[in-house]
Amino acid sequence: MTAIRLLLVDDDPLVRAGLSLMLGGAADIEIVGEAADGSEVGALVDRTRPDVVLMDIRMPAVDGLTATELLRRRADAPQVVVLTTFHADEQVLRALRAGAAGFVLKDTAPAEIVDAVRRVAAGDPVLSPTVTRQLMAHAAGITADTRRASARARLAALNDREREVAVAVGRGHANAGIATELYMSVATVKTHVSRILAKLDLNNRVQIALLAHDAGLLDDTEER
Repeated sequence: MTAIRLLLVDDDPLVRAGLSLMLGGAADIEIVGEAADGSEVGALVDRTRPDVVLMDIRMPAVDGLTATELLRRRADAPQVVVLTTFHADEQVLRALRAGAAGFVLKDTAPAEIVDAVRRVAAGDPVLSPTVTRQLMAHAAGITADTRRASARARLAALNDREREVAVAVGRGHANAGIATELYMSVATVKTHVSRILAKLDLNNRVQIALLAHDAGLLDDTEER
């Protein structure tokens, strides 16, 4: 079994020590490096080649948001999980839009943080439907109309079936649930998701969910 290579990024040495102790005890996780600031992340990723980066948001020089944006622009980008003290924070939302695969709270139970790392390494975003709704509600503001028009223009590139899959992803459904709901195989769902990501130039399912929300498709679903 190949261990998941993990990079820890947090400006608090006590937090890093706790995470290292917690995650380093898992047989399938190898901590390959630690950073105290986002400015250190690029060089460490080059040197250690992590599969997953556990990234704090608030750091003194280069914050986790900027570091995430820079990482996700790379062709060989590792997955990023945001580490935060807030359930619905604007910075977390921006990190997800930048391509982070999800987030965990600093007071999350150790077993759940370990599970989050495993899930993200396997390609599953760490964002429950409940948390998705919290973040989306937090995102609503004076730019909502502009954001909706832009999102709908982007989604016009999808065909009807892809649009249905995008809405189901936005509602937090896994591939198996989407397959059942839309009467297709799991393999077909995966194909549609891959095409949506490619057509819309998105990084992951979280960004599909956010775009579907911005376009008002989830509101449409709830009204029917």
